[in-house]
Amino acid sequence: MNPTRIIYHKRSKTLELTYSDSSATLPAELLRVYSPSAEVRGHAESERVLQTGKKRVGVREIVPVGNYAIRIVFDDGHDTGIYSWSFLRDLAAHRERYWQRYLDELKERNASRLPTIPVGQWTPPAKP
Repeated sequence: MNPTRIIYHKRSKTLELTYSDSSATLPAELLRVYSPSAEVRGHAESERVLQTGKKRVGVREIVPVGNYAIRIVFDDGHDTGIYSWSFLRDLAAHRERYWQRYLDELKERNASRLPTIPVGQWTPPAKP
C-alpha cells in the first residue's frame, strides 16, 4: 500500500508516513541503519554491515522512484538505498523489533550510536 503523504520533520529527524488506514513515524537513524542499499545490506544477511555513529543523522532529500519507492539522501552522504513502499511498511510495522536488534548488535560489538570525533578535532571546554 502506498503512503498518501510523506513528511520529513527536521527538528525531530523523523519521517511521517500517512496511509489511508494508518500512519507511522520512523526515525532517520533507523532508516539509515536499515538502508536497503548493498553498501549496508550486502548481498546476503551474513554480509550486512552494522552502521555505527548514526544517532544524529538526518535526511537531506527525499526523491521519488517511479510510483513504488523513494530514495533517501542522508546528511552523512549516504544516498543509495531505494525504500520501496512494502519495505517502509514492514519497517514501520516492526519498528520496535528492528530498533532493539540494532541496539543489541551495537552492544555485542561494543559500538556506539554516537559519531566519533576525529583525533585532534576535540578540545576540552575551558575551565572557569
